[in-house]
Amino acid sequence: MREIFAGLPWWVKWIAVPLIALLVFGGLIVSVVGFVVKLLFKLLLFVALVGGLIYVVRKFTSSSSSRGDW
Repeated sequence: MREIFAGLPWWVKWIAVPLIALLVFGGLIVSVVGFVVKLLFKLLLFVALVGGLIYVVRKFTSSSSSRGDW
């Protein structure tokens, strides 16, 4: 691979090849990044909902047990 790029100018290696790669694989890159962002958002939403549920359950169970002491 190095022999192929050895005789080429610097702008071909550092500008043209990455641009061509982005044109060819750009849709794939965007879809993979979008999938990861959606997955992280859903994971964060899941953690927040479970944390909220645990908070509410503990709040109601602690208040109901204190009422039982009366």
